[in-house]
Order: sequence, then C-alpha cells, then structure tokens
Amino acid sequence: MPTLDANYWENRYHDHNTPWDIGYPSPPLVHYLQQHTEPADRILIPGAGHAYEAVWLHQQGYRNVFVCDWAPSAFEILEAKAPDFPKAQLLVEDFFALDLEVDLILEQTFFCAIDPGRREDYARQACKLLRPGGKLAGLLFTHPLERGGPPFGGREADYRSLFEKYFDVLQLAPAADSIKPRAGNEVFLEVQRRSQGR
Repeated sequence: MPTLDANYWENRYHDHNTPWDIGYPSPPLVHYLQQHTEPADRILIPGAGHAYEAVWLHQQGYRNVFVCDWAPSAFEILEAKAPDFPKAQLLVEDFFALDLEVDLILEQTFFCAIDPGRREDYARQACKLLRPGGKLAGLLFTHPLERGGPPFGGREADYRSLFEKYFDVLQLAPAADSIKPRAGNEVFLEVQRRSQGR
C-alpha cells in the first residue's frame, strides 16, 4: 500500500486521479443537511476534496463551514465555485492535528480514504472535535476491506463496534438514496457524542 501522506493526495488531485469524485454534492448528505442542520451550525468536512457539499452549504447561507484537506489542489473547485468562501476556513492541515470545536462532522469518503489502521484514531479525534451532543454523520463504503484501496471498505458490524466506543449510534444502515454506482455499497452513519466524557 502506498504511504497515504500529503504528497500522495496532492499528486492524486494534481493528476485528476480522483475516481471517487462524483462531481456534485452527494444526495444522501444533502438530504441529511436539509433535515438536521441550521445555517448557524459549525460544520467540519474532513478530507473534503473538491468539497461540493461545502459549496452547497455556502450557497444556502451557512457561514461556519470548515473544510480540511492536506492537498491544496483539492480546494481549487471550491474556490472557483464559491470565491467568497472564507479563506480562514480552508484548512490545509492534517485532520488528526486539528484543534477546533464543531457541531457536526460531515463524513464523505475521508474515513474510507485513510489507512484502516488509523480508524480508531479517527473516531477518537472526531469525538475530541465535537461539542458535547455534537454529531458525526455521513457515508461509509461496504465493499470488502481486503479489496484494498483507497478507498477502503469494511463491514457494518465493525463500524458499529468502533463507533460505539466513543458515541451513541443513532443510525447505521444501508443508505436509502445512494447514487446508482454506489447503491448497495454504502451505509449511512449518524452518531452523537455523549454529553459526558470523551
């Protein structure tokens, strides 16, 4: 497996080698945002890539959206589509080193792009970044982990076992409105940070 560092991802975006990129906001994420968020919410999108969901949120009047990716080239589309997006909220940083507090972490392909050996670190860091009662929500792939990646898949039962250590699991089930190429191959996750402890 290649070393999944900043250079690796910068090269992928620079070479337009991003087959997971669907070119528009993911419908399950948009539906979730429409039903469960308010424009004042502080939202973090880690490993945001081209950040179509961030563009959508910005167009809906959300002004507390933070996007994180350690590949600067990833933000070119966001900056072109939303030139007034606050530069201070474009975080060219390592998710695992972030220090801020948010209401929602929106998960779109990042968890499945990191080395599977870091999934426990991901859950722990997400818990640290969320305010008490804050939520982590988004999509996880379910193709066999052994198939390799990125993106890497996994089993619903393993996802549940991991996130239950840090969160209350509100939903974890096959996504009802996946795009056609991903139908039956992703689950929608919504977990909530417990009010006490991390």
